[in-house]
Amino acid sequence: MAYRKSLHGGLSPATRITQEIIARLEAGTKPWIQPWRGVPVSRPLRACGIPYRGMNVFWLWMVADMCGYASPYWMTYNQAKSLGAQVKKGEKSTIAIFYKSYTKEVEAPGTGEKSDEARRVLKAYPVFNADQVDGLAERYHPAASLDLVEPEGRETELDAFFAAIPFMLRHQGGEAYYEPAADRITMPPAHLFAGFDHYYATLAHELSHWTGHPSRLARDLKNRFGTASYAAEELIAELSSAMLGAELGLPITHLDSHASYIEHWLKLLRQDDRAILTAAAKAEEASSLLLKLGGRVIADDGVGEPADAALAA
Repeated sequence: MAYRKSLHGGLSPATRITQEIIARLEAGTKPWIQPWRGVPVSRPLRACGIPYRGMNVFWLWMVADMCGYASPYWMTYNQAKSLGAQVKKGEKSTIAIFYKSYTKEVEAPGTGEKSDEARRVLKAYPVFNADQVDGLAERYHPAASLDLVEPEGRETELDAFFAAIPFMLRHQGGEAYYEPAADRITMPPAHLFAGFDHYYATLAHELSHWTGHPSRLARDLKNRFGTASYAAEELIAELSSAMLGAELGLPITHLDSHASYIEHWLKLLRQDDRAILTAAAKAEEASSLLLKLGGRVIADDGVGEPADAALAA
């Protein structure tokens, strides 16, 4: 499996992840689709139950899908041991990433004046999926539900969530889009969609664009991505809507209309092995803002992953 080779070469974490994502995109598969179906969890989870954030969400989703892991839980070797469990013989770890802060003394050009400068470096650590571990409690292996019927009140809950977000909306025509100048989202009438969940999944994508307005997250990608900023913005919206889809139980496989961007994304990722990390950081900001406005809060991981945002600067 190409994935196994990529993890054990002498590559940086950013390059490893980027190369694997490129391979998936080249194969026609979007690597940010949640692999678990019917499991009452959303993001990949640490052993303590706190969800991962940023790039780790999409990376661990992708690894779980490629390796066939059914559990959303991930842990280090020592964490498994502390739970009275044991990693199965012969199992290979994958990486999770984090940012380590440090201070470096720098000298100002011309004056020679010295000062301390805060810096961050991308680090990786090995984790195992719960399916690779023997002796874990039952809760680490949540059973998938076979019930395909939407729970009662689900549409009402989604109505309430999106109604709490203060955006301007009009229903018109047959296309969904966000207009930055008017700060307005246009959606086709709801009855044109296969179901209310597909309507809201599309709205989540457009709302992800809406978060980038100067009055909100002020997402200016020109300096980071230059002429590729439009493709980068679409990637951010795609990742953000995937996060929202996971939290709200919305489908994201319907976003095939954005397949035309895949070539642009591939070009972007081939040129810059940290582009996907930046996009994931921006997507985390966008989805977090929407979840907050809609009345949902995701637990902070407490180990520095929100520093993904540092890569977006």
